[in-house]
Amino acid sequence: MTEAAIEWVPTGIDEEVPSAARVYDYLLGGGHNFSADRELAENLLKVLPARDMARLNRQYLDRVVRYLIGEGVTQFLDLGSGIPTVGNVHEIAQKVNPAARIVYVDNEAVAVAHSEMILRENPNAAAILADMREPEAIRDHPAVRDLIDFNRPLGLLMVGVVQFVPDADDPWAMTEAYRSMLVPGSYLALSAFTWDNAPEGMQAAIEVFKNSRDPIFPRTHQELLRMFGDFELVPPGLVYTPEWRPDRPGDLADASRSNLYAGVGIKR
Repeated sequence: MTEAAIEWVPTGIDEEVPSAARVYDYLLGGGHNFSADRELAENLLKVLPARDMARLNRQYLDRVVRYLIGEGVTQFLDLGSGIPTVGNVHEIAQKVNPAARIVYVDNEAVAVAHSEMILRENPNAAAILADMREPEAIRDHPAVRDLIDFNRPLGLLMVGVVQFVPDADDPWAMTEAYRSMLVPGSYLALSAFTWDNAPEGMQAAIEVFKNSRDPIFPRTHQELLRMFGDFELVPPGLVYTPEWRPDRPGDLADASRSNLYAGVGIKR
């Protein structure tokens, strides 16, 4: 990290323990990461096409936000938002609708600190330090209450994050709790690591992440499909990230290099 970046890193950060948010930042070409994060990322690249995975997931996020804005969604709750990089949700949404409201949620202090910095002059966006496994606490957070109206349709984003929630914490019950908060016309957008395409590579990735602050738990197509509950999947359903509504030349890619399923569901 540069000296300028270090100035805003919150106190108490253990630079020796890698975090998924900072690894993702490194894979996307960002500069808000430590040597331990870069080392983990380089080990990950030995077993999976992780840079492609990160890029394709980020492009999926861009398409999702543009799609939801086109469907009339004006507010977004981004769970596990990570460290801001090019193409943040508020940038995409507010480019089309300057009144769009966004709350970023992450449990990584560096991610939230940097988010707060870039949002200082943006009254319609905020970032909070919270754990997505506590839906009610997030719903009732003052910053969320200030910007998000749960009586109106909402775009709930769980992009590249549920793979960090172990089965023991029941991510299916967690997503059900969030879905129950939403009114008809709301959407759930989700992407996550899967075993289905490269089981040996994913098993190796589990070992790579084992000693980080964010172990990973890849899941099958059926296990991820369950997280949508009774929400109606919009076409093309739950597919690999580059297969979800590619609409720009740069979106076209070999789906076998994705290793993340992605989909969007609507509450009717």
